[in-house]
Amino acid sequence: MDEVLWNRCVAFHGHECPGLAIGCRAGELALEQLGVKAAFDEELVCISENDACGVDGVQVVTGCTVGKGNLLFHNTGKMAFTFYSRATGKGVRLVLKPLPDLDREARRHFILTAPAEEVYEVKEPSFPLPEKARHFENVTCALCGESIPEHKARLMGGKPYCLDCFAPYTRGW
Repeated sequence: MDEVLWNRCVAFHGHECPGLAIGCRAGELALEQLGVKAAFDEELVCISENDACGVDGVQVVTGCTVGKGNLLFHNTGKMAFTFYSRATGKGVRLVLKPLPDLDREARRHFILTAPAEEVYEVKEPSFPLPEKARHFENVTCALCGESIPEHKARLMGGKPYCLDCFAPYTRGW
């Protein structure tokens, strides 16, 4: 990995660690596999299957962010990332392979420098390309008075409630 890019990742994340290296390397490999550059807007999408350190590396390297709606979470806890190019519809799923038993610094170095096939299993995506981010009208929660997007509201007695104030009817199930 380019030292300048690695330093940008470290500055964003706050420290050097193997987890950050996992995401940085996944981002680099995804851009290479898909033949694209980092996202300016939503032209590249990442679905992360974890919420660990690597997600920060993915953001810096690929330009995918939660705020733009092109960094999504399908939190299975797996160290796996799926990337899509909106222009081509092509996707790739990168799954971290078991890493050698190394100390922290050696592990970080291995992740960043080993041949990609020793670090990641390259697979076909296991789910389709998500739709683009949509904008929704807001409604006001009938209990707390806070504004929420209408797709997150729940109706109770014909009035909208936020997810924090809504009392689900589950009967224990």
